[in-house]
Amino acid sequence: MSTLKHIVAATVLTAATAVPGTAGAQTASVPKGVKNIVLVHGAFADGSSWAKIIPALHAKGLNVIAVQNPLTSLEEDVAATKRAIALMDGPVLLVGHSYGGMVITEAGNDPKVAGLVYVCALVPNDGQSVTDVTKAFPPAPGSGEFRQDASGFLSLSPKGIHEYFAQDLPAEDRQVLVATQTPWAAKATVTKISTAAWKTRPSWFIIGTDDQMVPLALARAEAQMINAKKTELNSSHIPMVSMPGKVTDIILGAANEL
Repeated sequence: MSTLKHIVAATVLTAATAVPGTAGAQTASVPKGVKNIVLVHGAFADGSSWAKIIPALHAKGLNVIAVQNPLTSLEEDVAATKRAIALMDGPVLLVGHSYGGMVITEAGNDPKVAGLVYVCALVPNDGQSVTDVTKAFPPAPGSGEFRQDASGFLSLSPKGIHEYFAQDLPAEDRQVLVATQTPWAAKATVTKISTAAWKTRPSWFIIGTDDQMVPLALARAEAQMINAKKTELNSSHIPMVSMPGKVTDIILGAANEL
């Protein structure tokens, strides 16, 4: 009986180390910390904002959900993000771009959220709205290109996307952004969050030094306010599209630290 047990044990060990895709084969590629990443897009965008980031995170063994925010209200965007968090089995690193920073600051109070990564984002304090966050600084050049329709939704003009939103992308890629943008409810700019999750969770901040949507001075002030680990990239407002490798590395680093 003892000999049989040894044979079985040896067979199981060999299988676990030899077959691709088993837990033993994957261990080396999986970060030590949080394994679940929820990515939250900003205004005028959708979950495809993260299309260059998702495969790289998957390659490291991480579970990823890119939220499809409806952009119909702050409350509904927070609800969509919390549904994504609920789908994850374990602690979550929450990543928000632009207006997505407002969303993750509220949704980040979910007990499953272990940390926050802000990407060229707006970051409110307790009881603040988008207009509250931005009013202390001169308007960003891109904000002059907002266009509001009869239903109360904002879009960004073609000039705004080409010159201020994605100016470091090739022209054909910028044109796709013009054609596929998602309108953003104007009422979301005046809705206040309740409690800022960054007060109780570690945070990271990616700043685009050529960001024409979130002014550099505002981004730096936000990063200082939340005591974030800050990285500055020579990018436009969308470094996850123009510099996906660097943004991926920062997300992976944050996940490893948690």
